[in-house]
Amino acid sequence: MVKVRQEYRVSSDGSVDLDSWLGELGDRQPEINLDEIRSVCELSEQAQKKAQATDGDSGPGSYQMGLEIAEILSGLRVNEDGLKAGIIYRAVRENQITVNHVRKQYGEQVAELVEGVLRMAAISSIRFGDRKPVLGERKDQLEQARRMLIALVDDVRVALIKLADRTCAIRRNADRIPEEQLSLAREVFEIYAPLAHRLGIGHLKWELEDHAFRYLEPLSYKRIAKLLDEKRLSRQEYIDNVIEELGTKLKSFGIEVGLEGRAKHICSIWHKMREKGITFSEVHDVRAIRLLVSSTNDCYRVLGVVHSLWRSIPHEFDDYIANPKENGYRSLHTAVIGPEGKVLEVQIRTEEMHEEAEYGVCSHWRYKVPEGKSQSEMYEERLEWLRQILDWQEEFEDAPDLAKEILDDVGMDRVYMYTPKGHVVDMSPGATPVDFAYRVHTEVGHRCRGAKVNGKVVPLNTQLKSGDQVEIITGEDAEPRREWLYEHLRFTSTSRAKSKIHAWFMQREKRKNIEEGKKLLVNELGHLGLAESELKKITENVQASSLDALCYAIGVGDEIAADVIDIAIEVTEIQDSQLSLEFSDIGPEKVIVAGLGGKAYTMAECCNPVPGDSIVGVIDDDALVHVHLQDCLQALQADVYGRLVRLDWQDEVSVTFPVGIEVSAYDRAGLLYDITGIFMREDTNVLSIKMVSDKQDNTVILKMVIEVSTLSRLLRTMESIEQLPNVLSAIRTVTS
Repeated sequence: MVKVRQEYRVSSDGSVDLDSWLGELGDRQPEINLDEIRSVCELSEQAQKKAQATDGDSGPGSYQMGLEIAEILSGLRVNEDGLKAGIIYRAVRENQITVNHVRKQYGEQVAELVEGVLRMAAISSIRFGDRKPVLGERKDQLEQARRMLIALVDDVRVALIKLADRTCAIRRNADRIPEEQLSLAREVFEIYAPLAHRLGIGHLKWELEDHAFRYLEPLSYKRIAKLLDEKRLSRQEYIDNVIEELGTKLKSFGIEVGLEGRAKHICSIWHKMREKGITFSEVHDVRAIRLLVSSTNDCYRVLGVVHSLWRSIPHEFDDYIANPKENGYRSLHTAVIGPEGKVLEVQIRTEEMHEEAEYGVCSHWRYKVPEGKSQSEMYEERLEWLRQILDWQEEFEDAPDLAKEILDDVGMDRVYMYTPKGHVVDMSPGATPVDFAYRVHTEVGHRCRGAKVNGKVVPLNTQLKSGDQVEIITGEDAEPRREWLYEHLRFTSTSRAKSKIHAWFMQREKRKNIEEGKKLLVNELGHLGLAESELKKITENVQASSLDALCYAIGVGDEIAADVIDIAIEVTEIQDSQLSLEFSDIGPEKVIVAGLGGKAYTMAECCNPVPGDSIVGVIDDDALVHVHLQDCLQALQADVYGRLVRLDWQDEVSVTFPVGIEVSAYDRAGLLYDITGIFMREDTNVLSIKMVSDKQDNTVILKMVIEVSTLSRLLRTMESIEQLPNVLSAIRTVTS
């Protein structure tokens, strides 16, 4: 097994002997470009010296720690970019050098690795309060933190660098003040040792656990360490005799095998004593050996020889080859009554199984890639396995109905964010700050009025990503907004948030809901220049039982005002004297008017009707039908006796029409960019834009002509524009 820790060679002046260090690295990994590695080392050393000159600190710094991290990574056979990121990571974290500098000098890959490790470092902010947690207690919050770590690991090297960093940190824990010692030990024990276990890297897991255990349970650690030390010489002599006897026996059967004594880790002894309620003398694997063979068949042959030599202990045999552990661990474990009647644990595995047990997710780098598979495919398989064993659904076995509903909605994919206090929150992909607020607490959701993501204020419909730190800004009098329920605005994506918002509106006074609904409906009519007097006709045409019932449905979020207008436009006879649109060029083959009786038609230029408007036709002396708005003044004043015909629009219209809209707003940088961005998302063509600004009151009016196919599409577009910061209103206007 590769040494976990290797001391650096130092020159006579006490500095690191970089040439010797690089030479040893090159011996282990001849494929590495040592000139590139030297360059990173020199940059890290320069950054450290500059920082030390500023703050006067002369102790071990980012450079030495970077080399130690690289030592661990080299033992795991991490490639060149991973080693570079490991060496320079501490300098970046301690603000001695920027990520952009790393990106410019060593490329995007190294910079992305460093940034990934920095995101993982945020987990260090998880707090336990004043309570000292019971060692080994698996709190839900900690489990979520571990899952968040995995969600951040798109590249396994990110996790390996962070594990190496925490290993170096816990080794130096004695140099810290007591409070920091305990904090780091908790972090390592509850977060990073389990992560090493799930990645299958056994030797790092054991080292992390033992170091952390020393600070979390100092009395137990010292007691077990003393018991181990008192009998170390006699135990080693016993193991040497067992290896000699067993080796001779196996050789007589023609089985090639490597035998070694296996050190039992202090923390694992403590775990076993606690779990089984036994004393130190009853721990079977204090005396243990490991046998390494060339094939799986030899594993079982060796097992037979062991059991023929010594009597096995009932219920102490585990076949992890036929039934591997969840992290992929494979081996045969048995306990026997060995020589002198002493209990002996025996582990039997192949060389490949041993590599997997010690190096886990890294082990495939050490073996030939199977035929037909690439390294990247093996990488992805391993990551997929990693995520499968972290299947979060197991937490909801006894969940209430709402949790199960959420489970059905989101499936297995999750994203992981955290609060400013470091508490991890897992949600479905597409979640927004509003969803996050309701996930934290219902009242936080109700009083949400803004959000910061990674310290920056963002719109409430921003999609969150794994690793984001989310801070919800609340107000004493803030209330949920109905727009949060509108699908097209994407403020919410989770069932929990939607149900909480809906319930809040349902609980309000009915009259207030009616008034709010009516206000929303009148506002939508205003977008189109329609009068409040049209509400009665709208109510009839959407088949609502009453205007109050319709407004109440809008007020509680069951209906959306824009949808009601959309339906009403299709069937109603709403007067619309304010709408004036220029028709696109429509050839004879694009007949979009019904009720012509086979006559030719043209759109009246005095009122320019558009599909959705109520229209009439006036037949001239040449039998040409002029299509007018129903309330067009010219049509009403004309001598139309016997020439007026009732018209309607065809059911399906595939042409577009130019529509004028006017946006009033307080001026700001990026306003026009945001508005045109909405046009791009809605696939809307812009024909013209005119901007008039008033420097005195910092306002701006944008007059635009866009192409739309229906009034409902126009309503959606204007509603989205009104949601932009600084926008006061968006209304439809007459085009010139």
